[in-house]
Amino acid sequence: MITFDDVTKQYPDGTIAVDHLTLDVAEGTLAAFVGPSGCGKTTSMRMINRMIEPTSGRLTVDGRDVTGVDPVKLRLGIGYVIQSAGLMPHQRVIDNVATVPVLRGESRRKARQAAYGVLERVGLDPKLANRYPAQLSGGQQQRVGVARALAADPPILLMDEPFSAVDPVVRDELQAEIIRLQAELRKTVVFVTHDIDEALKLGDKVAVFGPGGVLQQYDPPDRLLSNPANEFVAGFVGADRGYRGLQFFGAAGLPVHEIRHVGEDGVDALELAAGEWALVTQGDGTPYAWIDGQGVERHRSGKSLYDSTIAGGSLFRPNGTLRQALDAALSSPSGFGVAVDEAGRVAGGVKADEVLAALDEQRAQRDPWRT
Repeated sequence: MITFDDVTKQYPDGTIAVDHLTLDVAEGTLAAFVGPSGCGKTTSMRMINRMIEPTSGRLTVDGRDVTGVDPVKLRLGIGYVIQSAGLMPHQRVIDNVATVPVLRGESRRKARQAAYGVLERVGLDPKLANRYPAQLSGGQQQRVGVARALAADPPILLMDEPFSAVDPVVRDELQAEIIRLQAELRKTVVFVTHDIDEALKLGDKVAVFGPGGVLQQYDPPDRLLSNPANEFVAGFVGADRGYRGLQFFGAAGLPVHEIRHVGEDGVDALELAAGEWALVTQGDGTPYAWIDGQGVERHRSGKSLYDSTIAGGSLFRPNGTLRQALDAALSSPSGFGVAVDEAGRVAGGVKADEVLAALDEQRAQRDPWRT
């Protein structure tokens, strides 16, 4: 779908932003471009819709050289999402979303009608349609930006660090939304980010750019982690790349143990030995906090609840990954990661050593030569 063939971008002062880039982004895949500031990742993406013109080489979209396509027509067929959404502040949400269909010749009425469906697709309440961007949260604005990019149903979507301006919780929600949308729509996506974790989480393939705009490696995330091409890639991915690699191993079948838990109204009657832990649950069965054998008296004055489970660090869904399971176990003060069901209720606990045993078993199954 998108092919860079020995593409270079050199500015008049001699600065080389992209140096002899060759890579393919296959139809229906998400390619994450990642690297430090000034490495050419954004420049490479912007050459796709001719916001920046290549100096040499050939860049094709669906087999057509982009330099031979009218730039306005090219851009109307490519969705574009930028940091902080880039919404028009004087227009209502519904008109922001309808922008591209209207520019392509659709009636405003028809474009607005279709925009309501796109808002729902990206997880926004249609009641927000008549608000202005300033009346939305940062996360809502970014969803509107994604909706605007999808409104004309383009085959290609370019995303330029779209989530870097939102807080970590919202960012995680937006990443999950992109994964869901991509599974549903199968667009061809180029996603630029400086965050290697985001690239590994979202990308079908990840392109790591280095100084001088040189592509260092372009591979699926699991291969990037297990086989970095050089020292630069290994350093950029980080010393904990083995831990990150756990996200590519499923946790289905991991043992889930019964753990002691009690409702908040039963804490005062709880008897725990030193070093023993119990999980405190809310009225709906969802985990609230851990309490230990030395904390019963302090709990009565409101100081002993261990609230690490509230932020989700020690929560785990059994259909998740080994990385999530290990993180749950390691971040829990009791040594048990809390497994919850789809409704968020306590299902049991997972242990770190059993996560590692499951990893060893899955690795052996993937590598028939390993003994």
